[in-house]
Amino acid sequence: MTMAGPLDGIRVLDLTMWFQGPVAGQHLADLGAEVIHLESPKGGDFARGVRSIKALAIGDWNQYFLVINRNKKSMAVDLNTPDGKEIAHRLVETSDVFLTNLSAKALEKWNVTYDELAKRNPRLIYAMGSGYGPYGRITKPSFDMTVQALIGVMARQGEPGEPPIYLGMGSGDAMGGMMAALGIMLALYARETTGRGQFLDASLYGAQTFMAAPTLQAYLATGSPRYARPVSRTDPDNPLWNTYRAKDQWMFLCVPNEDTPWKTLCDSLDAGTLAADPRFADPEKRRAQATALVAALDARMATRDASAWMDRWTKAGIDASPIVTFKELAADPQAWDNDYLLNAHCEEVNREVKIRGLPVGFTKTPGVVETLGPQLGQDTELILFETLGYDWDKIGELKAGGTIL
Repeated sequence: MTMAGPLDGIRVLDLTMWFQGPVAGQHLADLGAEVIHLESPKGGDFARGVRSIKALAIGDWNQYFLVINRNKKSMAVDLNTPDGKEIAHRLVETSDVFLTNLSAKALEKWNVTYDELAKRNPRLIYAMGSGYGPYGRITKPSFDMTVQALIGVMARQGEPGEPPIYLGMGSGDAMGGMMAALGIMLALYARETTGRGQFLDASLYGAQTFMAAPTLQAYLATGSPRYARPVSRTDPDNPLWNTYRAKDQWMFLCVPNEDTPWKTLCDSLDAGTLAADPRFADPEKRRAQATALVAALDARMATRDASAWMDRWTKAGIDASPIVTFKELAADPQAWDNDYLLNAHCEEVNREVKIRGLPVGFTKTPGVVETLGPQLGQDTELILFETLGYDWDKIGELKAGGTIL
């Protein structure tokens, strides 16, 4: 039997688009919440049309929409109509969470602002995934990459003198969605004590600032430009904690710049001459001669394949990893054994497809992926009938008038 998830019994209205907002709802749905994705009858979430990224095809099924909207219901209702607004308001009265990342202008137009909905349901958690936070001077539209440009992450990546590097992969959106899901769960917990809901904001700006936390904090504490600009791999703070290329692929070596680990590393490399080199005799000298030491290690690493070095380092207790591609990740049993990757049936292509899985595991109330994203409006009539008590004649009128799909 499928066990109930930790959010079983929680109802979420998901008025979101693209990635940051929908992925927050995806986390809640994976963990058992009933998530109703509110969409326009005229095409729905814009992500339903995503078949390529930067003009490159991304598969024969719409993985962009179907994965981030998995386990959700779809309700297609026109919020521009009085009947559509009434449906949304009645749903709010029976819901625990209202989740959105849409503009303030759209929310005001549809009468679904926090002030409006809190009057109808004081226990409602209203979660906003904004671009820059609820206060301050910046109000322009936000994108993962434009926000990343503003918080110092791009300027910190890459080699000195080269163009800034966008971290990519929708990482800020993904972190923003995770922060929103966390905020919602904390607000639900607080409601158990207070009996009242609240407004929360989990912005791209805040999420990406947190994503930069270790290096950003070092800069805030010291003011050193070294923490704010790119640092070359040929001049690292610790040359033993760095990327190196083996004969066949890159590796990441993680060794403290201390005498005993240094000797262990030299032994594993059959590098007695390095161990005896006076330039590298102690931690301070290894740091001062970082460029020379990196060059020496580069030459030594290039003599063997990564697997050979990894065998030696594992036996010696040295922390390191080969730098793999998504292709190798997709074949890694570690990812599958922990449900970080999963197979799911995709109705669009009528076969099993590989999807990213569940980032958190529970022994008693596990998350689950039961379905990929819903067809547009597939749950509209049942929600109106079963949840809101509309009779079938009224549902027929709403459908004929274009308020619902």
